[in-house]
Amino acid sequence: MTGSGKYNDFETMRGSIAASGCDIVTVAVRRVQTNAPGHEGLAEALNWSKIWMLPNTAGCKTAEEAIRVARLGREMAKLLGQEDNNFIKLEVIPDPTYLLPDPIGTLDAAEQLVKEGFAVLPYINADPMLAKRLEEVGCATVMPLGSPIGSGQGIQTAANIRIIIENAKVPVVVDAGIGTPSEAALAMELGADAVLINSAIALARNPVAMGQAMGMAVNAGRLAYHAGRIPIQALASASSPLTGTISS
Repeated sequence: MTGSGKYNDFETMRGSIAASGCDIVTVAVRRVQTNAPGHEGLAEALNWSKIWMLPNTAGCKTAEEAIRVARLGREMAKLLGQEDNNFIKLEVIPDPTYLLPDPIGTLDAAEQLVKEGFAVLPYINADPMLAKRLEEVGCATVMPLGSPIGSGQGIQTAANIRIIIENAKVPVVVDAGIGTPSEAALAMELGADAVLINSAIALARNPVAMGQAMGMAVNAGRLAYHAGRIPIQALASASSPLTGTISS
């Protein structure tokens, strides 16, 4: 999954998204609705017959705001030809400094939106108990952060993400903080089902090349997860056999 914000222009955005090979692109409903800088014409800038739209509630500080914006997002998807799109990336973020999600507001909004037939993809802190509670109320995924949005700090919450993955019966998407392809690969090696990346691609010196690199890293990380890494050992283990060696 990729985001659609922070690009210098639509041509670069389209090229980066195509190069990444992503299946889903998230769009900030409120910013598109208000024609916020960089979002004018965004909804029309992509071919939504080929990409699945994930409307998000970015900018919402309360559960009530998020529920209202989610309803607008569903209508926006329908207007753009995705009649059966009930997806919503749920963000409830009252914190303006670190942009950390509100767990209580997120849970409250998720419960209501699930009742209204939404496929809810909640953005959360890497809290295993909250992840399980959101799964229990019917969310389609859980989306724990690797580190704060746009920080590029990488996967700082690996231990908790592992616990979430071990216990989840829904897909786990690592969202926020990934800065490099190696970090995207790490998220997949942990067992995540997907990652959502925006800033690391959009703000790279060459966004199109970074989009391609991220796509390759995600595939490599997923393949490595299924292949299974070797056990970590305290002592060295020779890679060449000791039998049949030449002796003096």
